[in-house]
Amino acid sequence: MQTWWGSLDPFMQTLWGIAIAASAVFIIQSIMTFVGMDSETNFDGDFDGDMSADDAGESTPFQLFTFRNLINFMLGFSWTAIALRASTESTSLMLVGGVVVGVLLVCAVMYLFKWMSGMQQSGTIEPEALVGCKGSVYLTIPAGRTGEGKVQITVRSAIREYNAMTDGDRLPNEAPIRVVAVLNGHTVLVEKV
Repeated sequence: MQTWWGSLDPFMQTLWGIAIAASAVFIIQSIMTFVGMDSETNFDGDFDGDMSADDAGESTPFQLFTFRNLINFMLGFSWTAIALRASTESTSLMLVGGVVVGVLLVCAVMYLFKWMSGMQQSGTIEPEALVGCKGSVYLTIPAGRTGEGKVQITVRSAIREYNAMTDGDRLPNEAPIRVVAVLNGHTVLVEKV
């Protein structure tokens, strides 16, 4: 008695092998993505933990040659070629159709990830955005820039904490303040409101 696998010619066995392996890896990748264990591996062995650009801005999140894109291509290629076998015996047509669908699937997934990454917010606040913001003293600020205290400022509907100095009198806890200038990335100059 001949099995289903044994009745296939070597070309179809290869296509089915690719389809089954690519589908299994795709399912595993999908599960890992939904539980937060997603990762991208490039062919050169580099490992990127996520699809977003890093703080230095050196990461290229939409690389063409990634393991995920290879699996997406193989998935589209193999299943399309298998489906075309029902309508044609032409190996060339099956290969061309499979390659076209594989490339389109890779492009669609890359576009989807690019679109989703465009919805991210960096969370970075430019220094100009702090000037004029109001808040309150969290830790007492000494008079005349002789030392630093801390303030809590409302910026873009979020409360942020910064080191603070003042040119005026000592500002006690809970005193209402307004940011006059940004001295550096972590310290602001404030005045009493």
